[in-house]
Amino acid sequence: MHEELKKFVCEANIELQKRNLIIYSWGNVSGIDRAAGIIAIKPSGVSYEELTADKIVLVDLAGKIVEGNLKPSSDTPTHLELYRNFKSIGGICHTHSMSATAWAQACREIPCLGTTHADYFYGAVPVTRPLTKKEIQNDYELNTGKAIVKRFARIDPMQMQAALVANHGPFTWGKTAGQAVEAMVVLEEIATMAMRTLVLSPKQRQISKELLDKHYLRKHGEGAYYGQKSK
Repeated sequence: MHEELKKFVCEANIELQKRNLIIYSWGNVSGIDRAAGIIAIKPSGVSYEELTADKIVLVDLAGKIVEGNLKPSSDTPTHLELYRNFKSIGGICHTHSMSATAWAQACREIPCLGTTHADYFYGAVPVTRPLTKKEIQNDYELNTGKAIVKRFARIDPMQMQAALVANHGPFTWGKTAGQAVEAMVVLEEIATMAMRTLVLSPKQRQISKELLDKHYLRKHGEGAYYGQKSK
């Protein structure tokens, strides 16, 4: 069942290792078949060296295991909450990559300081509020997803395909599992750039709205002209 989806999700997970964004089992990627309501996700605690497509777990939107002999990622409830609320996404990625996680641990959004950032994310990358004691003790992973959804109440998740969970780490998403991983790779780069920029210039301001619009919309807007036209 859903062999292609499991293959794509496995490859997306392994891409994280190739990009040096994870060590051991520190991360997970999922993908969804919207028509069937089936999610493929990395199994909990399995190292990337041991990961194969047949180990990818299938669950439904309620979290019930549909196929697989292993437990799905402990972050599965977070993924499911995002899929239930962000209807346009098809893949989700979570890591503890160094720079993006540093911003999350500092409970700081990543400011948009340059055009590299603006090419991918439409403004500062938001950070959630810290979870309460009750939220941590009860349904922690589900409440993590709810915190992201609440933070995005006025943000289009397709214009901002990333969130920092306070004291925790980054989540990214896209139309596919592969695009979710690409967003994570870019997020880690711009997190590093922002950190180094603020070391050199602690009072550096975010770029102007005009420059943000130019770079983001030329690539993602209705009149986008970056890249080649699809045949």
